[in-house]
This record gives sequence, structure tokens and C-alpha cells, in this order.
Amino acid sequence: MTAAPRPAVRPAGPGRTAGALAVAGALLLTTVLLGLAVGSQHEPVRTVVEVVVRRLGLGDPQVTLLDDQIVWQLRLPRVLGAAATGAGLAVCGAVLQTLTGNDLADPFLLGISDGAAAGAVTVIVLGVGVSGAVGTAAVATAAFAGALLAAVVVLALAAARTRTLPTTRTVLAGIAVGQMCGAYTSFAVLVLGDRNAARGVMEWTLGSVAGVRWPTAVLLTAVALIGVTVLASSARDLDAFAFGETAARSLGVHVERTRWVLVATAALVTACLVAHTGVIGFLGLVVPHLVRLACGPRHAVLLPVSALMGATLLVGSDIAARSVLPDREIPVGVVTAGLGAPFFAWLLWRQGRADGSGQ
Repeated sequence: MTAAPRPAVRPAGPGRTAGALAVAGALLLTTVLLGLAVGSQHEPVRTVVEVVVRRLGLGDPQVTLLDDQIVWQLRLPRVLGAAATGAGLAVCGAVLQTLTGNDLADPFLLGISDGAAAGAVTVIVLGVGVSGAVGTAAVATAAFAGALLAAVVVLALAAARTRTLPTTRTVLAGIAVGQMCGAYTSFAVLVLGDRNAARGVMEWTLGSVAGVRWPTAVLLTAVALIGVTVLASSARDLDAFAFGETAARSLGVHVERTRWVLVATAALVTACLVAHTGVIGFLGLVVPHLVRLACGPRHAVLLPVSALMGATLLVGSDIAARSVLPDREIPVGVVTAGLGAPFFAWLLWRQGRADGSGQ
């Protein structure tokens, strides 16, 4: 298993921390404004601001009904859903990388994405005789149930007999459960499904925030805020974990209890997000590495900046997903993979070069 990066922990002063947060916040705000303005019908930034100001009751600018519908009813919940999903996945990825000591850890380490796909496929392929909003809710509910069940099975297997969560057993249990769910998904699509079902499954597994409306956006935002707050409150414990379990225990950290709480929280947050947006890969893997390179490894800075940058990256990826092709929209998971895979290759090359120079 690849060891997690162990850069020297240099205390980040208040000025550096505030600067990193300010830059990340400014990038997110800019990207959100672009997300509200860009689309099949361009909306000037001034119109976007006027619609939001009017809806929030901060003024009474004159806007057309069409502008209000486009900005407030269609684009804003989509942007909020993307921002919440990006923030949650990025922070969960950072936490799991530290807890497992594995550079390759991401929010889907525990078989969550495969479990969610299995649940969604059960509804899409076998069919429940519903469509529209009801069908979407059924798919999301089944995906959440599948993701949660997969996470529970992984944790149960990893903690069997010892009631602890050894890193290696947790990772291997995640791989095993993920493969089982993947096998079920393939069987259901190939044997039980038809061409339309296979297309629906592929679209869901590639991820999208196109169908997010206000109820879902509020739910995703609440889940992300609560999850990020809980995980960020353990920043000092995670700093101790970065030096290994022995060091964490010597610093007074209750290793097993902390690992249980953080892993369970990350699993629950990821299950909620994936159930409504599908599988959006590479985000939780890439963003924490980028932030570590820019801001250092201290989790008091790493986690909030990762949240802001994860939100920025997914909102920006969604803008690209609906802008690259003039007549259709591509799944946002394709965009994040296209951005994340080259960075991941560069990261491997950079680490290999560093290892070679150190020999």
C-alpha cells in the first residue's frame, strides 16, 4: 500500500490561513457567478445579481419572468448542488487519505460508489413502473440504500472479531464489496436489462447534477455542511494521524474511536451525495493533493480549503459539461475524470522522480 505523503508540518500563521481561504472563496464565488450566467441562454452577471437580490428580498430590481426562472429555478439549485457535492467529496477524500495512510484513497474507497450503482441499477433495470420526479426519487433512494449497505458490510468485515478498523483490512474489504456490487451491476444490465436500461445505467454512473432542483439542492447543502463541520472539528486528531497511529496515541488521540467516527461520517456523507448525483470520480482524490501542494498538510487549513476548491472544481466542471458541445450536455463525471487523470499521472511522475532522486 502506498504511504500517504508526510511533508513537514509547518505551522501556518493566521495570515497565511486567511489568505488561502480568501483566495479559495474568491475562486468559488467567481465560478458560481459563471455557473449562473453560462448556458444555452447567456445571462449577464448583472442580471444574475439582480435576480438573486430580488429573491433574497434585499432590493426590488426589475427582472423578467424568464430571467428569474432560468437563474433562480434552474441554474442556482444546480450550482448549489454541484458546490455541495464537490465540497463534501473533497473533504471526505482528504480525511480518508490521512486515516488510511494511502495516497490513492478517495470517498469511494469503501465500495460506496459500487453499492450506490447496484441500488440504482435495481430500480433502472428491473423497473418500478414510475417515471419523472417519482422515478428520480426512487433511483436516488435505492442508490442511497445500496451505498449505505455497502459501507456497513465493509465496516462489518473490517471490524470482524477485533472491533477495530485496521487500515489494510478496511481497504481490502472495500475492494471485495466493490467487486461484488460491480458483478451484480454487470449481471443485471447484461442479462435482465434492455438497451434503454443500459443507457440509463451508464448515464447515472457517469454522474450529473443536471436534475438537481431546490429540494435536492437544500438536502445536499445540508449534508455537506454538517459532514464538513464534523470532519473539520477533528483537524488536530487528523494531524496526529498523519504521523502514524503510534504517534497519534502518544499525543492522546483515541485512535479507534476517532477512526470509527470519521470513517462512518465520510461514508454517510458520500452515500448521501452519490445517491443524488451519481458517481463523480477523481474529485476526492485530486483536490486534497492539490491543496496539500499549495497550503501544506495541516488539516485546519487543508479541510476548509479542500471544501472550497472541491466546490469550485465541480461547479467549473459542470459549466464545461453543458458548454463544450453546442447541442447536448456531457456527464460531469467525464469532465472530472478528464481533468483528474492527467493530474494524477503527473503526481505519480513527480513522486517517482522524487523517490529516484532520494536514492
